[in-house]
Amino acid sequence: MKQYTYKEIPFKSLSGISDKTNAIHHDKLYAGYVKKKDEIQDKLKNAELSSANQTYSELRSLKDAETFAVNGAYLHDVFFDSLGDDGKPHGDVLKEIEKQWGSFDQFKAYFKACGLAARGWAILSWDTFEGGLHIFTGDQHNQGGVWGALPLLTLDVYEHAYFLDFGSDRGSYIDAWFENLHWGRIEKRFKLFRKVVQD
Repeated sequence: MKQYTYKEIPFKSLSGISDKTNAIHHDKLYAGYVKKKDEIQDKLKNAELSSANQTYSELRSLKDAETFAVNGAYLHDVFFDSLGDDGKPHGDVLKEIEKQWGSFDQFKAYFKACGLAARGWAILSWDTFEGGLHIFTGDQHNQGGVWGALPLLTLDVYEHAYFLDFGSDRGSYIDAWFENLHWGRIEKRFKLFRKVVQD
């Protein structure tokens, strides 16, 4: 298994979302999750196994923290990788969205509402059990995830993602986020994920 490593931000700047927000969000928060993931996984190599306990043990504490840090890294990775273009949807992923929600505008309205309803994340996933797209939400990195659902497009709605630029106006932030999506990269993930369908 290859080791997941820190990835540089894949764009220079965005429209409507400041470079300062992106730097804080990526270079501090995302980088911090990757660092903690590595630290936790290193400690797990020598964790005390004989005291494993569901109420409290070193192993339980590390494994719980691992899901938070790993998901923090992975969700942010997809978040940043999905940004840096003109926001115009295209390709097979657009056809699948239109098939699932009737139109891109209806999808966008539903996804935005999910972003307003969640405390942490709105996630467009490829559900390998159903063989189709599904939007899930999560209040924390390690809450709300669904086994067998691959994150295709992730929207970070924690305050750190938008408060510097938009204050408490999360809706305007989501609108700006849509305008910066890189559908070429999203399409690439979609084509890869679509091959994974469980019978």
